[in-house]
Amino acid sequence: MKSAIYQRLAAAALVSVLVLIFVGAIVRVTGAGMGCPDWPTCWGLLIPPTSVDQVDFDKLPVEKFQKKAERMGRDPASITRESLRQEFNPRHVWTEFINRLFSLPVGFFTLATFIASFAQRKIRPHVFWLSFAALLLVLANAWMGARVVYSGISPGVLSAHLALAMMLICVLTYCVWAGTTRPRKLRISAKSQLARKVILVLLIAVVAEGILGAQIREMTDELSKAHLDSPRESWIGELENSVTYLLHRSFSWVILLVTICAFVISKRNQPDGISPSQAGVMAIVLSQMILGLVMAQVHIYSWVQVLHVGLAAILLSLVFRWFLIIPNGKCPPAEASGH
Repeated sequence: MKSAIYQRLAAAALVSVLVLIFVGAIVRVTGAGMGCPDWPTCWGLLIPPTSVDQVDFDKLPVEKFQKKAERMGRDPASITRESLRQEFNPRHVWTEFINRLFSLPVGFFTLATFIASFAQRKIRPHVFWLSFAALLLVLANAWMGARVVYSGISPGVLSAHLALAMMLICVLTYCVWAGTTRPRKLRISAKSQLARKVILVLLIAVVAEGILGAQIREMTDELSKAHLDSPRESWIGELENSVTYLLHRSFSWVILLVTICAFVISKRNQPDGISPSQAGVMAIVLSQMILGLVMAQVHIYSWVQVLHVGLAAILLSLVFRWFLIIPNGKCPPAEASGH
């Protein structure tokens, strides 16, 4: 019973992280990342303002903003009460505030998961310590979120923010899988080691593609600032001059080929057939290819970018879980759980 409660809490924490990534992607493509110039308040208020008239600019700690911005490499002179007044955008304010609200379930469920893991610390100490690691990652990412604000959305800080999120996804995925009396293992009739190696290659490829994707998102952020009056489809030509973009676009074909290979091996060697999560991996990879083609050949739609980022996070979790449920050869397939 305790294991079931722990697993549900860990699953809730994982889902809340994945939802937050979708919401964070919306914040980024809409340019609302600086909707609230301060943290944890928003324009000095607990409940964000809906108009600039509701903001008392004389009470905003502008000097504090300037000092923190300078430490993050931003020109402190660029931050004044007048510049803040000009930057006020109610739509951006509430988009960013809603993003912060969606971070609350992440903290709550991760803390609850850690508390529930105390019942696991003797029988499964690794689950306890990984639950603790998940909590530390959440706290570190909350701190990094504040750095994102005070750095003026510095690209390097954003990439670090995303990297911590990717680590958190993997840790929570493991906690969901391992936090039960009998962690699931597939029944594989043969070639389990080959399947495990192929999935490991796929996992590494997905992580590498995510790192490249973070660099592309930084580039599109800069393009949105440099070409405020230019149509988004005009960005494609500039992106194609980047080696990083070309690598990211070409590497997606590697992921597709490895996924097909893993899918074929699994289908031939799993008596119970393909699991829903394995089918989900194939579906997401194909969807990502279509979304990538749309952005490369048609238009860099904002909603496509959001889906692309969110599905990448789900893909990372599913591929890592796929790797975990393949027998590692230490026990015969007959002992593996097929349910």
